[in-house]
Amino acid sequence: MSVGIRDVARAAGVSTATVSRALGRGPVSEAVRAQVEAAVRATGYRPNLSARRLRSKSAQTIGLIVADIRNPFFTAVSRAVEDAAYAAGMRVILCNTDEDPDREAMYLRLMEEERVTGVIFAPTKTTADALTEGSLGFPTVFIDRSGLPGTHDSVVLDNPAAAGALVDHLVAQGYARIGGLFGSTSSTARERRAGYEAAMARHGLPALARAVAPNAAAAEAEAVRWLGQGDRPEALILSNGLILMGAVRAARHLGLAMPADLALAGFDNEPWTDLVEPGLTVIEQPVAEIGAQAMRLLFARIESPSQPVRKVILSGRTVLRGSTRRR
Repeated sequence: MSVGIRDVARAAGVSTATVSRALGRGPVSEAVRAQVEAAVRATGYRPNLSARRLRSKSAQTIGLIVADIRNPFFTAVSRAVEDAAYAAGMRVILCNTDEDPDREAMYLRLMEEERVTGVIFAPTKTTADALTEGSLGFPTVFIDRSGLPGTHDSVVLDNPAAAGALVDHLVAQGYARIGGLFGSTSSTARERRAGYEAAMARHGLPALARAVAPNAAAAEAEAVRWLGQGDRPEALILSNGLILMGAVRAARHLGLAMPADLALAGFDNEPWTDLVEPGLTVIEQPVAEIGAQAMRLLFARIESPSQPVRKVILSGRTVLRGSTRRR
């Protein structure tokens, strides 16, 4: 026989209404909640999530909308978000947008239809700039991207400082003609480009920045064009892991050795960056902390919808390898 909510109530010594409140994170004491949860474990009760969703305004589900699931950064962040959601008894709906504002709009509509509890979102600059405070019908935290000031909670890397650290390192290694390939769709790439340009100006060097679609194929094509010219850069800074991968492929295509012909430095300390000879210098992002912080902000926003907007800025770690050795 199936176990119902009445069985849980009898085992816990409380009413069925109290069981519903405890399981739905309603107003009950922690002692009563623990008592109900113990009864659930003892009876093997499995709540009817579909029925609960129809009776309530929320599905106890987190929406996670990422820009490109092929990017290992977003894969790692997604794992951290899912771990935190699972620990809180929540499910996760994962959506991939490929940096497309139309797909972002479609998935935001889906989140409304699914009555999600909240959303963690890595939006394009186009969408982020169009979203004002309260324009979405659910608590939202931006991850890896920033929106208009004061509109949404966010967790980001200190992107200008990280890009500037790469410039400072390359200059200290004797490089002067330092170029940069930066993604064309996100606030993250814009901030990294700004940090690069500010650091180049601080060193009295000309900034050589180009924008590119944030994927390996587009980066490879642009890098082949750029590096095939007579006045190619001595070094390149790449604004994400996929663009870095495209630059490595371009260097191989052109027969350029690192760092004798070209120094490369980028973002995201993925396992492959240590396998490519002579090893790639990168900024390591605290991906687990980014995901965990995003969930903390989201839970805080769910509990207190009117609290002030918060922006958490985390620091990266420079991992030095052979691709930027002194020439």
